[in-house]
Amino acid sequence: MQTSAQWRESIARLKKIRGAVILAHYYQLPEIQEAADFVGDSLNLARQAALTQAEVIVFCGVHFMAESAKILSPDKTVLLPAAEAGCPMADMVTAEEIRALKQEHPGAMVVSYVNSSAEVKAESDLCCTSSNALAVVQSIPRDREIIFVPDRNLGTYVAAQTGRDMILWPGCCPIHDQLEKAEVQACQQEHPGARLVVHPECTPDITAMADAVCSTGGILEYVKNSSEREFIIGTEEGFLYTLQKNCPDKKFYIARSGFKCPDMKLVTLPILAACLEKSQYEITVPDVIRGKASQALEKMLAIRP
Repeated sequence: MQTSAQWRESIARLKKIRGAVILAHYYQLPEIQEAADFVGDSLNLARQAALTQAEVIVFCGVHFMAESAKILSPDKTVLLPAAEAGCPMADMVTAEEIRALKQEHPGAMVVSYVNSSAEVKAESDLCCTSSNALAVVQSIPRDREIIFVPDRNLGTYVAAQTGRDMILWPGCCPIHDQLEKAEVQACQQEHPGARLVVHPECTPDITAMADAVCSTGGILEYVKNSSEREFIIGTEEGFLYTLQKNCPDKKFYIARSGFKCPDMKLVTLPILAACLEKSQYEITVPDVIRGKASQALEKMLAIRP
């Protein structure tokens, strides 16, 4: 059996042979983050996918992320190491449902969270991530009605911050949605001096308690710039590795035990090596869908928070 160091050597060799770049989300296992060329949140990884000169993009994340990379870089080969890595939130809305909703609200602009399928993005006017959702919504004329899909929690937060009355799809991230007020309060009692920083995919009663509500990238910047030393983190536990690596002099506590996305933990070093060696699990998007979805994504990338 190979050691972690040997697997990393194999991955580095195969990456060079394939002309590949490895992108990894903050929620990936620590060893996968270490093997990646770029680690980031959905927005930064989307930008890297659009800008890369590599022939092959290996996306250590979930299906919608790799699909977005293919939409933005159609001439590249995009591989998803764990073919079964999906996103329950993305599965909560379909393109057919969006088309029906648009018929009920003619003239409304559709903003889709990137945690959605290519087909849903193709029915959208704009995409957004949790990093730039506020800026995306603020870019829309105030006299235009907005349909926001699929995350009701992110949509509720954005509506409160922008003063926009939006039509919200009733989807959610099951992992963030499960965080309960009592759990957070118990954590605060255990760490009374810690700042509470949460992801906007959490429910409104949780975001109302927080000292800061940020995307994963935003959380990282917040704790880097803060003079405080202790933080309670309300997002997927894999992100604690990134936080501790970047801020070794600070302490971090997860808001609840078991705050874990199983799909984000499917990629391991052997699976990543096999993906590179066999060029397996290539992501494809039909041209008719890709063309429409790419417009929504590119409009998003042109908006700066």
